[in-house]
Amino acid sequence: MEDNVQEKEEPSSSNKKNFTGPAREVKTYVLRIGRMTSAQEKAYNELSPSWCIPYEKKQLNFVDIFGNTNPIIVEIGFGMGDATVELAAKNPNINYLGIEVHRPGVGKVLSEIKRRELKNLFIIEHDALEVLENMIGDNSINGFHIFFPDPWPKKRHHKRRMIQRPRTNLMVQKLAPKGYLYFVTDWLEYAEFALEELTQTENLINKYDGFAPAQPWRIQTKFERKGLAASRQITELLFEKKDI
Repeated sequence: MEDNVQEKEEPSSSNKKNFTGPAREVKTYVLRIGRMTSAQEKAYNELSPSWCIPYEKKQLNFVDIFGNTNPIIVEIGFGMGDATVELAAKNPNINYLGIEVHRPGVGKVLSEIKRRELKNLFIIEHDALEVLENMIGDNSINGFHIFFPDPWPKKRHHKRRMIQRPRTNLMVQKLAPKGYLYFVTDWLEYAEFALEELTQTENLINKYDGFAPAQPWRIQTKFERKGLAASRQITELLFEKKDI
């Protein structure tokens, strides 16, 4: 998500030679500073054992988790999860797996799962790339939603962007044939960057000529409203895996 992010700075050039700590793996996120409300904390403590899937290096069996063979949609970085919950509530015949590291957002979604009695939404609180690599089977996902991820606007941080190769290659590997990748941002330069990366990703086809129109079923997010209020352009990309 785009705001309320604090990042630990790289060692400066003046003291790098004295930096003796371990090399850090490049992450697509930083943990945002945000205090959980008492309601979020209560929901997290009470409901996470039932609706949060622990991270482990073991492939998930979606039939065991959801109790059916309905399509699986993975949302990477759902933030506070308002749109995620709405989609799950409106589409009970679709299974949703949300991946998020921001614990207040996890707590908020858990409380909504209980309030709305949702049976088709589970959460993994962990690094999305590690989840894809170690928990998601190849050709098993019907769609990826990546809505308003951190754009990492500084050029030196572009390596952190989620939508770039080889990360997009990993997503395609997990997509079922004709599965889709749906990306939305309010940062035009990131949209242009992502369009190039996805176009060059093997076995992906752009469903439109360039940017996509807004899909009528997509729920507006809090970050989208912020972007619109700041007069930023909302740009969308919708790619589909070849039927191979």
